Formats: sequence, structure tokens, C-alpha cells
Amino acid sequence: MNEIFQKKDCVFISIIKARFKAIYINRVSFLVPMKITFIWIYCAFCLVSCSNIYTTYIGEGWSHNSVNTVKFRKNAITTYKGYQFIAYYDQSSFLVLGKRKINTSKWNIVKTQYKGNTVDAHNDISIAIDGNGYLHVSWDHHDTALRYAKSLNPLSLQLTDEIAMTGSQEDKVTYPEFYNMPNGNLLFFYRSGASGRGNLVINSYDVVSKEWTQIQSNLIDGEDKRSAYWQVCVDSEGVVHVSWVWRETWNVETNHDLCYARSKDGGKTWEKSTGETYKLPITIETAELAWRIPQNSNLINQTSMCSDKKGNPYIVTYFNENKIPQYQVIYLEANHWKKINTGFRTSSFVLGGGGTKKIPIARPDILMDDSKNQKMLYILFRDEERGNKVSLAYSNLKDGSIWKVKDLSEQVVGQWEPNYDMSLWKSKKELSIFVQNVTQIDGEGLANTNASEIQTLEVKNLRKLIK
Repeated sequence: MNEIFQKKDCVFISIIKARFKAIYINRVSFLVPMKITFIWIYCAFCLVSCSNIYTTYIGEGWSHNSVNTVKFRKNAITTYKGYQFIAYYDQSSFLVLGKRKINTSKWNIVKTQYKGNTVDAHNDISIAIDGNGYLHVSWDHHDTALRYAKSLNPLSLQLTDEIAMTGSQEDKVTYPEFYNMPNGNLLFFYRSGASGRGNLVINSYDVVSKEWTQIQSNLIDGEDKRSAYWQVCVDSEGVVHVSWVWRETWNVETNHDLCYARSKDGGKTWEKSTGETYKLPITIETAELAWRIPQNSNLINQTSMCSDKKGNPYIVTYFNENKIPQYQVIYLEANHWKKINTGFRTSSFVLGGGGTKKIPIARPDILMDDSKNQKMLYILFRDEERGNKVSLAYSNLKDGSIWKVKDLSEQVVGQWEPNYDMSLWKSKKELSIFVQNVTQIDGEGLANTNASEIQTLEVKNLRKLIK
């Protein structure tokens, strides 16, 4: 009997083991049926618990397109002082908010008074919690007027009426994104203007005055010829890192080149990785080129980035390598830009056209854990090659190990793209992912589907999982 329990350290299993041993001693006649039954229970429990992966049901969400799971949500899920918050659209297009205590499965769900134009998958919801505990929510944008509200009280799910931020450049908003600063303030990035001729605007929220100010009205200027499609991260020192691709028209085929800028004063002034100060706004002529990527390379826009403990940026994206789109990491090391080709994909496809695309692979997310004498780099993604599941690629950069891939779910998630709780990862290195099975028809079409489950998929100890 005892070999059944070898190398298992779950408390639950230890308790069952002790009880089973007592049954064995006192009820020998029941040994065979009990052993068979117990092994079945034991195996089922280990698949859920000992595997270090958990899912928690939250509610039913809109599933006619991918509006709840598009990559540019910042954030779909976030944590503040032991409470986790989430937002999504339900099947009737109402904006729904949720809150729970960390490490519990019971969510407090509130259906707000607000709705979104969910037939357009651009019109996502982004949330953040400021340093005073107030929830900030922005939703329903695609070249439309700003929609923004905040909670009435700290940690509350009850929202104010819709309010302005600064009143400037709030009539044609797309891609609203919140970012937390170490001092409790917030940054709010968005595009002002339409695809192919939009500018990047940044607002800053001060937790003392409780007011927004516009610190950049046009950080990256497309000069009425092109748009910058960006991704952002804020490192542990409060340095704001921005990278972007240029797009010449509405057509995704015209994406090209990966550029970079950083700010050491909360977004007021900007510099290149060399320390050279940018003259603002940044244009295609003045931008630092991190990696040259020509048009028609299957280069995707709006992915993600992170930083190591030294403040070096790591940008994940995908583009062609030998005619096959591969997840690629562009990163800064010793003042030089370098590239890692993960190289594990085998099938080709072609990006083209406009609107929200139905693409065989998800835009990726990236995480770094460079503690304990390792430098683990993780990429969250979805790929038709792997059955459209939640998947994780990983490599230890310190020993140059090859990239390995592990599926985190057996559940098919359709055209889902990854959004994880960045606050929880930064504080505890615990992975909590927003998951929903969604269908995206190419170019803003709508699928005839029923509401699907909104879940969190959680990994408490990622290093243990991949051993």
C-alpha cells in the first residue's frame, strides 16, 4: 500500500493514507475494493490538486467574439492587498465586475449599470486599482468617446457615473490601458485617432490629489501617415518601458519594425536605451530601432513585454522565421539588442486585412522569474497546433536550455488570448490567468454561440510545475 503514496506531499493524501491504513488493519476483507476505489479517488484528486493547477468558475460571459479575451486588455484581472478583481461582459453586453479574497473560490459578482458595444471586439474592458484601493474602469472604445468610471469607495464594485479624465483628446479613444506605478499612481495609455493616423496619449493619476493630468498628448507621432501599436511594462524601479511596431495602413500586413523608448520620471521625459534623450514627439525617423522587421513578415501588433531585475526589457512577439511564424523575444543585454527564436512551431499562415482577426495563434504574454540563480522566461500563448489550449513555453536563459512547451489546460479556449494578473505575479510569483472559450470570426464577425464560462486558471508554483 505504501508505495501508492511515495513522493506525494499533499496534506489531503496524508490524511486519506492514515485512514486507509486503519481500514486495512481492521477490515482486511474490504482491502481489494477499498484499494481500487481509493486509487480512483486519489488519481482524480491529484489531477486537480497535486498537479499545481486550479480553475475557478466566475460566471457566464459574452462569447460571440473575443472582446473579453483580446490581448490589449490592461488589465482583465488584478490584485490589491489580498483581493483579486476581474471584469468581463456578460451575454447581454453588461459590464460585470467581480472580487474575491485571494486563495478563495467565492466571487462577489456585480452587474453594473453599464453596457458595451460588444459586436466589435476592440471594445474591451480595462481595470486597475490605485494605491488608495480605488477601482478604475475604462471600456467600450474603438475611435469613440472616452468611457471611464471609478469605484465609489476603496475595494468597492459600485461605480460612479461616467466621468472625464482630463477633458483633452477624449473624443476618439481606442486601446485604453492602465499601468500601476510603484508609488500607487496610475498611468493610462490610449490611442487618439483612427488606425493608420493615430497618436499615443498618456494620462497620469495622482493618488494624493485624486486627479488625472495629461502628461503626453502625442508621445509617438504617426505624422498622419501611420500608427504605432505599442506594449508597455513598468519595472520594479518605476521605469516605464514602451515598445511598438509601425503600421502604414489599416492592413496588418503593413506592420514593420520594433522600436523602443523608456521613461525614468513617470512618463514626462523619454530616452533611448543608450540614454540619449528623445525630442518629442517620437517619429519614424527618430525612433530607436530594436529590431528591423520588414512589412509582410507576419509581424503581429500589440503583444507584451516585461523586464528582468536589472531593468532590461524583454519584448515578445511573433513574425516569420524561414517562412513560419515563430514566437520571438527581442531583449536588451549589455546595451545591445538581441533576439531569441523559440522555434517550436511548424505550421505557416498569412496575416492580412483589418479588423479583429481570426488567427491560428494568440498574441503572446511574457513573464520573467530571475530569482534563485535562474533566469526563467515564460511565454503564455494558444496555438491551433496544440488544439487551442492554454499553453506555456519556457526556457532558462542562464543555461541556454531549449524551449519546452506545456499545456496548462485540457479545455479548448477557441480564439482566446492571454491576460494574467501582473500584480499577483510581481508580488508572489503566482500565475492567475483569465480564461474563456471564445470564437472570433475574421474581421469583426459574430459567432452563433451561447454564453461561455469565465474562469481563472491558477498555478501556485510555476517552477514546481515545470520540473
